[in-house]
Amino acid sequence: MNSTKPGKQRKRLYQASNKERYKLFSAPLSAKLKESHNANSLPVIKGDTVMIMRGDRKGAEGKVTQIDRSKYRILIEGANREKVDGTNVLVPIHPSKVMITRLNLDDKWRKQILERKGVFEEEVAEKKPAKKEAKKKKKTTTKVTKQSGGK
Repeated sequence: MNSTKPGKQRKRLYQASNKERYKLFSAPLSAKLKESHNANSLPVIKGDTVMIMRGDRKGAEGKVTQIDRSKYRILIEGANREKVDGTNVLVPIHPSKVMITRLNLDDKWRKQILERKGVFEEEVAEKKPAKKEAKKKKKTTTKVTKQSGGK
């Protein structure tokens, strides 16, 4: 947020578009996922397994069953509360208070995001030297033609 005024920050949260809200649903990845996917955080989606890092339910782990973008909350399978009448209700938790431990990779868009962030490090490493060599060859040929053309 650019503003330091709390009222303006709240206003931007309430009036955020769906695209902006999606980005605000980001949560950090576990250490193993950071190493394997070369990304620090990703937006939480339905089907991810997360661990709660803050609050009364700290340490609890479960699958994300529902996402409420209007209230900025996610509902997790293991985090529930018993009401006075005896029924169990899922407790809404803010996505910044959880850590993703297992990713749901059924979504093709999410795979593209991970590729863009550098999942396939080996493939990218193989491709880059080939491109650099090709560019160097082009540069040397252009220098030669300019020198020969100028004389």
